[in-house]
Amino acid sequence: MAHRALRQMMLDRLGPSVWAKVERETGTGPADLISLCVYDDSKTIALISASAAHLGMEVDEALRVFGRYWVRFAELSSFGPIMDFTGQDLVTFINNLDRMHRSVVLAMPDARVPSFTLIDETRERLLVRYRSDRTGLETFVIGLLEGLMDRLNETGTVELVDRPGTAIDFAIHLDRS
Repeated sequence: MAHRALRQMMLDRLGPSVWAKVERETGTGPADLISLCVYDDSKTIALISASAAHLGMEVDEALRVFGRYWVRFAELSSFGPIMDFTGQDLVTFINNLDRMHRSVVLAMPDARVPSFTLIDETRERLLVRYRSDRTGLETFVIGLLEGLMDRLNETGTVELVDRPGTAIDFAIHLDRS
């Protein structure tokens, strides 16, 4: 699904001719857009890198923008109803993310899904622990969390605050006066 979402983001922002260039540059074709396939991370990073160059962004910024875009794309896809059941507020959604990911694994047994744990919560700040065997996706996760805030009508900022062991902790600072 990530490849289809990236394709749609690029079509929305830069049009079909630029996406065609990205496909040529990365050796990507229609078979790479089948939604229930699991792709090697190197293919996804190649697509993001090529897309970033055409967007005039650094790769990390493109990952963040794509993470935010991905939430909206998923919401409008067949994942929409699953997202609705996952939660209607940020705390509930984060607490149910692992359950949602388990349902993804049922459909895609080879998927390498991350784990998210809410480890601290105040009115203005949520501390979320992210675990994954995939590396280099920190800014994508920031974008995902920003996208969730958009979806759930929250405003604020997200930052990486710590790397305890193999996990990564993100703070979501909420604008709640």
